[in-house]
Amino acid sequence: MTQSTLVAPGLVLRPAHSADAAAISTLIRSLSHLVLLHPDGRGAEPFLASIGPAAISGYITDPRYCYQLVMAEGELAGVLAVRDGSHLFHLFIAPAWQGRGLGARVLTQAMARVLAAHPRMTVNASLNAISFYAKAGFVPVGEQVAQDGVAFLPMALDRHPGGLYQPPPSAR
Repeated sequence: MTQSTLVAPGLVLRPAHSADAAAISTLIRSLSHLVLLHPDGRGAEPFLASIGPAAISGYITDPRYCYQLVMAEGELAGVLAVRDGSHLFHLFIAPAWQGRGLGARVLTQAMARVLAAHPRMTVNASLNAISFYAKAGFVPVGEQVAQDGVAFLPMALDRHPGGLYQPPPSAR
């Protein structure tokens, strides 16, 4: 995606740039305690390195990734990243914006784009986000995984047989 999209009044989804890497890293790091197996980060060094500014900058410039920022009045409210056109790599919403439906709106837009081009969308859902993804129609496609100091559940959403994805009523 190369242009900005209105998510809701006052909220814009725009492409990320390398200059945004530090802000993205700060946002993700502020929420990383939700995915870590140990609060002190023990064993999660590979994961923590993967969300550092240098790594995020590398993802942004890598054509396999599509990184977008949710901006609210010029401030970072969230980040969305899709890898290889169909895998939800990152979806993080700033604490001040959580509980307002922003994550569901952003996810619904991403699902529509992905499923228009691919038969399946996947995500490695953090354990605290399983119900969020389940409400959007994702189902487990494997067992819970504990790896590199984080835990997740592989989930997937298939395109409806008729073609275009229709979000569940709760996400509209």
